[in-house]
Amino acid sequence: QVQLVESGGGLVQAGGSLRLSCAASGRRFSSYAMGWFRQAPGKEREFVAVISMSGGSTSYADSVKGRFTISRDNVKNTVYLQMNSLKPEDTAVYYCAAVQGPQRLWGTANAYNYWGQGTQVTVSS
Repeated sequence: QVQLVESGGGLVQAGGSLRLSCAASGRRFSSYAMGWFRQAPGKEREFVAVISMSGGSTSYADSVKGRFTISRDNVKNTVYLQMNSLKPEDTAVYYCAAVQGPQRLWGTANAYNYWGQGTQVTVSS
């Protein structure tokens, strides 16, 4: 069992930055790949970024590539999402999630085993 708690969301102007954190409790944090997803009102939950168990491999949605950076600290049991050059279309509830399974499925929400409660990010124009 893994419990995930996100923090760091808020209101920011376009072009600004935010850093989201996701603290994990429970056993074997380092045995899970960790992902970030987001869901805007009226839209489906979409993949944002994922990082492998060791942190050596990352992948991003095209919409955030070059602006967002995912990282993790396996000592602190925490995964981060640094978001720069934010745009109004980045407005959403952001969720972190943990997955054990084939890497080819890491971009798919249904593959994830555990989810946090989400944190709101609002980008004003």
